[in-house]
Amino acid sequence: MLYYLFDLLEKQFHPPGFGVFRYITFRSALAAITALLISFVIGPIVIRKLHKYQIGEQAKVEGPKSHLSKAGTPTMGGLIILGSVVIPLLVWGDLGNPYVLLILLITLWLGILGFTDDYLKVIKKKRKGLIARYKLIGQIGIGLLVGAVLYFSPQFHPFNSITTVPFFKNLNFDYSYFYIPAVIFIVTATSNAVNLTDGLDGLAIGTVGIAALTLAIMSYVSGNIDFSRYLNIVYLRGSGELAVYCAALVGASLGFLWYNTYPAQVFMGDTGSLALGGAIAGISIMIKKELVLPILGGIFLAEALSVIIQRLYFKYTKKKYGEGRRVFKMAPLHHHFELDGVPEPKIVTRFYIIGILLAILSLTTFKVR
Repeated sequence: MLYYLFDLLEKQFHPPGFGVFRYITFRSALAAITALLISFVIGPIVIRKLHKYQIGEQAKVEGPKSHLSKAGTPTMGGLIILGSVVIPLLVWGDLGNPYVLLILLITLWLGILGFTDDYLKVIKKKRKGLIARYKLIGQIGIGLLVGAVLYFSPQFHPFNSITTVPFFKNLNFDYSYFYIPAVIFIVTATSNAVNLTDGLDGLAIGTVGIAALTLAIMSYVSGNIDFSRYLNIVYLRGSGELAVYCAALVGASLGFLWYNTYPAQVFMGDTGSLALGGAIAGISIMIKKELVLPILGGIFLAEALSVIIQRLYFKYTKKKYGEGRRVFKMAPLHHHFELDGVPEPKIVTRFYIIGILLAILSLTTFKVR
């Protein structure tokens, strides 16, 4: 909104310095700062309200015993993240940009889906929350909608169904008729992967913040004709505006981490994790870098694979030997390290380090081809 106001003032009255608001980099910086400030303002308010109405995490008997002490910690803190991301985007983003509208839709859709799950678990005391198939229908629904818009809308021609293949120069892959199913799979898988990663204090929000910063750079260069030409990547007119969203997400991540770092004052819940995972997937898809996502989101991928491997191996050995066996001491992967005696803060910090290394590797795919 302020973007339009300053743009109007600059065009009508030409005040000195107001032209800077047209620059994506400047508005991205403002979005990050605004998101951080909003987190600091609404964070304590939301946490107090959650405490007041006793909206706290339930004890998970299937988790490590050390996590029993976390029962009662306020959850649904994803509301802080959503407010800190959406408001700066509305203030500093170009709301006429189709990329902005799509990422806003993904964030709110999955945020509402996650909120419904948390509400049923915490308020209605339904231990499993939203029935799994209904949650899956919600994830598939937004994937289908986004995939259809990107595939059929003339605004995204002529690159509707193609994506960049990392490490290969001048090589793009065309999903063709499989584009929409691919989008559905990526959105669903990534949102669930981030949800699985949200098991230690500060782990999910920190790794999401690292990924968001990387995607901000990728979005900016993809939407800049000079940089995209220099890097020999697909130029996507208007996609640079996603950098404003990514910057807001970085600021919101830092702000939420202030309360979520060990020992956490609040958990994001599915309200935050599903929305953040969907946003990471959505941005990657829109800037044609979804094949880089397994590298950038390597932490999320490892967490999800650990659960899949654990379940498949347990079922296989139970069928073959009559007794289920495990690959990991506990899944997701971070719980395996916990039971191996590694302190929670050390696990989180090491995952951050790996996340940063994966982010650097992801950026090198622009040149190492």
